[in-house]
Amino acid sequence: MTFRAALFDLDGTLIDSSADIAWAGNTLLQKHSFPTHPLAAYSRFIGDGVKMLVSRIVPEQARTPERIAGFIEEFRDLYAGHWNIETRVYPGIQELVTLLQRAGIRLAVLSNKPHDFAGQCVKHYFPGETFEAVMGSGFAPPGGETFSNKPHPGAALDIARRMNLPPAEFVYLGDTDTDMQTAVNAGMYAVGVLWGMRTREELMLNGAQSLIREPQELWRLLQGVPAPT
Repeated sequence: MTFRAALFDLDGTLIDSSADIAWAGNTLLQKHSFPTHPLAAYSRFIGDGVKMLVSRIVPEQARTPERIAGFIEEFRDLYAGHWNIETRVYPGIQELVTLLQRAGIRLAVLSNKPHDFAGQCVKHYFPGETFEAVMGSGFAPPGGETFSNKPHPGAALDIARRMNLPPAEFVYLGDTDTDMQTAVNAGMYAVGVLWGMRTREELMLNGAQSLIREPQELWRLLQGVPAPT
């Protein structure tokens, strides 16, 4: 296999953002006198977009369309002021990104995080021209319709088109069932990362073709790509 590009998920793959997301979620719940959730529970809530996140954390009786819409706006306002307090890049990721760039591997990000927040996080934690494309939930190309969230492959395929590469030349790195399904649906090589929010079993059951325990293990998959000196 020869790969020329790497498409990364964001939360749980490049950055550990769970504490800041949990803070915004629990602050929202406290505001409405709902029970809060432990940090560990957010590993199951994160990954499918803000609407699903909010729907999962609020009590079932509060999940009317109108209330969910209001909760989403409140969550966004809370998160906007607390998105970079405890969030950190995972160990080894910066080094991996540098190695890939030096080897000529082209990089992009695809997230179910709202597009404005995804771009803000990438710009903050990976300054410079690290990623050719960054796409989050709600993104719409000029003159086009908004792409569906992952695992729909539309956004991943659009990134491949914009980078003028066939999907088969991408490795797709992610930490959830949604990510593995996205890679499979887009015809990309699905790599499950074990430092993220979900289990080995979940990743394998949803199409992971390889699993890696630390970022540098990605090199094993990049056959035919010379390691930079």
